[in-house]
Formats: sequence, structure tokens, C-alpha cells
Amino acid sequence: MFRLNRLTDYAVVVMAQMANGEGQVRTAPQIAEETGVPSPTVAKVLNALARDGLIVSQRGASGGYRLGAPPERITVAAIIEALEGPIALTACVDGQSGHCESEALCPMRGNWDRVNTAIRNALEGVTLEDMTAGLFLPMIGERPAGAARADRPKSGALNGPDGARPALDP
Repeated sequence: MFRLNRLTDYAVVVMAQMANGEGQVRTAPQIAEETGVPSPTVAKVLNALARDGLIVSQRGASGGYRLGAPPERITVAAIIEALEGPIALTACVDGQSGHCESEALCPMRGNWDRVNTAIRNALEGVTLEDMTAGLFLPMIGERPAGAARADRPKSGALNGPDGARPALDP
């Protein structure tokens, strides 16, 4: 099964929360509270996203993190690549050699590039804005005191109010 790792899933959750209130500067603890993702994990995700310029860190008393670009310009592919590196199903990616013991004899050599390119193109066609369309992600202070935390997105649970995943337009 092709599956993103948990850290990448959390990165999408963090980025989606940051897109809610775009331009707002948030601290790592605020983001952890808003998303329900543990603080150490949020810090690790923020470092990876900042390294690739997807978010920008600001120092100082009113410092924190904000998106590095508008949500409509940040692709799911960029988020995945920031955490996992190049998008590929196999080591046979972009004509690279030396990653497979059977490379010289493989009848599929080079053909995986089509599959890898198709997947990369599909992920580049989905933006952070698409991922958050129709979602309400609560901000700090919006949850009534003592309210259950069921309104927080969980890993992979960027769902709408009815619990269903929002449809993405191609």
C-alpha cells in the first residue's frame, strides 16, 4: 500500500490550520493546541516546512510562524516533498541509476517514470486551499470552556462537519 508517513500527515494538518487565518503568526504551542498534534511533533514539522520555505518563521516577542505563500500556491506535492523528499513509488525515479540490484536486467526500467510523473502531477494539482475548502478549523478561544475536543482535526481527519472528507476538484 502506498502511504504517507505520519509526520507528513501531520504536516498537512498543521498547514491546513495555518491556512485558516492566513497571514496570522502563530507559535508552535498555539499550533499544537489548535491541531491536537503534540508540541514536539509540531516543532519537527515546522522545521521541515520552514527549511523548504513553505512557512516562514519570525523571531521576536511577537514571533512565530506563518505561511510562506498563499494557500492556493502551496501544493500537496510541495508539502510531501518537504517531509519525504522526491515523490516516487519506486527507486526507479527520474532515470536515476544505482538504486536497484536488478536495474540492468529489469524490463520495467524507465517505465516507472511515467507512473511517478503522473502521481507527482496529480499531487501538484491539489493545493492547500483545495484541502481546506469548506472546512472550519477552530482557532484558539473559539471552543467553549470545557467543550469536548472532538472538533479538533486528527491525523488524516481533515473532515467536514458531517464527518465526510471534502471532495477535491481535479
